[in-house]
Amino acid sequence: MPAAGPSTARPPPSDILRFTSHRHLRQRLVLSILSGRSIRVDAIRSDDVHVGLREYEINLLRLVEKVTNGSTIEISVTGTSFLFHPGLLPGGTYTHTCHLGRSVGYYLELLVPLAPFCKKPLSITLAGVTGDEGRDMSADMVRTVTLPHLHLFGVADGLEVQIKKRGAAPAGGGSVVFKCPIVRQLKTLNFVERGRIKRIRGIASSTRVSPQFASRLVEAARSILNRYIPDIHLYTDVYRGEDAGKSPGYGLTLVAESTTGALHGAECVSLQSRTDKAGAADAARREVAPAQVPEDIAMHAARLLLEEISRGGCVDGKHQWLVLLLMVLGKEDVGRCRMGDLTAHSIQFLRDLNAFFNVRFKIVPFASVSAASLAMKVAAAAPGDDGADAEEEEDVAAHGDEGKREGTGEVLVTCVGIGYSNVNKAMA
Repeated sequence: MPAAGPSTARPPPSDILRFTSHRHLRQRLVLSILSGRSIRVDAIRSDDVHVGLREYEINLLRLVEKVTNGSTIEISVTGTSFLFHPGLLPGGTYTHTCHLGRSVGYYLELLVPLAPFCKKPLSITLAGVTGDEGRDMSADMVRTVTLPHLHLFGVADGLEVQIKKRGAAPAGGGSVVFKCPIVRQLKTLNFVERGRIKRIRGIASSTRVSPQFASRLVEAARSILNRYIPDIHLYTDVYRGEDAGKSPGYGLTLVAESTTGALHGAECVSLQSRTDKAGAADAARREVAPAQVPEDIAMHAARLLLEEISRGGCVDGKHQWLVLLLMVLGKEDVGRCRMGDLTAHSIQFLRDLNAFFNVRFKIVPFASVSAASLAMKVAAAAPGDDGADAEEEEDVAAHGDEGKREGTGEVLVTCVGIGYSNVNKAMA
């Protein structure tokens, strides 16, 4: 039977899932809404100087309350714990002003996995910072890398992110429109061939600075990337006047696409100081951040892209959790995906998926799978066909070398979907 959508009935106290710490807050809210299970989060920065939820986290909870119908949020007096009862997803048109402490990518990461399961297509305008260094994905990264990952599961027509205005930190002033269609069920994913990188695209953006900054970003990035591949197109996106936000800034977003459609992204944005309570933490981030010269930012972004590609897999490292979630929500069939080094965030998300949906993944090193598959092909091939597998043997050997690095190496993750059905759409 297909999994039912979230229910408005309040569960008994024993059915409430309990978590500690502020980490992984957005993903747990997403899982709570999709599963219909209430959560209680305790010990939120209880040992910090400024205890409790930050202002941008409270702003996130207000966004959840806005886009859902029937959700209730009970926050303790000190802000170190809260109880969340999920509601339904009606969809429709909304406008939300994001806190300047985080970029709009912080909020889009919550909305993207929820939007396909609304009653009506979702259209929401987010105002705030469109690009932030280190913590959140920029609007460009969401548009060029995150949304194509939804295409793998059948969410395509009408899915878009429009950047109406750019706004750099700390004052923001940007505006982003996110639109998403609704689906009844997701497709089953079978993505194990990563292919070879065939092209690299990028966007160099600048606001309230000289237009030459964007050109310098492009030239510096090309000085590294041209050594590896000829098909490189980096575009400049210069905003002026009211569309340029309230603060000066510039950055570069890079996307590499393989012959099989695998995407890997990286970005680097100029870092500006903030004036919120987390000023000390922000100062520490500035100390380890790359220099503010456009050439250094572009070269840092190019090296990050090469590092991301070297990790392998068919899925970008920042989007592993999203693909894992959509695989679980897919049809009652076996889904398979080849991933690079599993991040610590992805490993914790696998635990949370098991807590909410009682689904476990089978994870095996991809090198062993490739070696076994190659052995079966060689055994079944004619004696004169051994040379046809030379390239494949070389590929397997390369995978074996990657497995000696630190981390999980390339892995093949497999699970059986729960057949999650969009009950909200059925009632429309």
